[in-house]
Amino acid sequence: MIIAPSVLTADLADLGNACSEAIDAGLDRLHLDVMDGNFVPNLTFGPPVIAKLRKVLGDGPIFDAHLMVENAEESFQQYIDAGCNHLSVHAEAVKHLHRCVTAIREAGATAGVVLNPGTPVDAALEVLSEIDLVLVMSVNPGFGGQSFIPTVESKIRRLKEAIDTQVAAGGRPVQIQVDGGVKAHNIAMLRDWGVSNCVVGSGIFNDKASVADNLAVIRQALE
Repeated sequence: MIIAPSVLTADLADLGNACSEAIDAGLDRLHLDVMDGNFVPNLTFGPPVIAKLRKVLGDGPIFDAHLMVENAEESFQQYIDAGCNHLSVHAEAVKHLHRCVTAIREAGATAGVVLNPGTPVDAALEVLSEIDLVLVMSVNPGFGGQSFIPTVESKIRRLKEAIDTQVAAGGRPVQIQVDGGVKAHNIAMLRDWGVSNCVVGSGIFNDKASVADNLAVIRQALE
């Protein structure tokens, strides 16, 4: 299981040190929740902050950017230039999804498609051969700290079946990532459903314990 810590729940006033703590604890990637205040009601950060974070952390960590924005087709290059290795765009916000994910991959990053809880899985299946990851939202996007929506199980299982079929036919492997309400108590269940990549926010960054201690609890749950 890949653990992608969401910096949205970290101390944004001390973001560099918070992310360094995660990397020092043995995590090799960061999940960057980019919100524009239009597609989702909240507003977070953009390429300038990401570029500064890349400068602080160096080239090692994978920057996995979740673009909750309306202009991903026009702005994705800015995020790659800022140091992002992976970009996930919302099927609901992109007009020409196939063109967008293809352009992202041609620009040198890996590409993913995000599905909101109410979005049919078919939106991702249409471009499954062109992407590296499907991000299934198990909460409604825009805010951290929400409760997990269990009805995403059927969507995940259908995705896993389609991906396995694609791989068996010689096609590209695709990760299934889940974001929203992922904690130690349900992460093993997600793995059993077919999830290979989990975004963990408050389960990693909180005031109750260090990142290393929280990560140990999650890994114990997976064992």
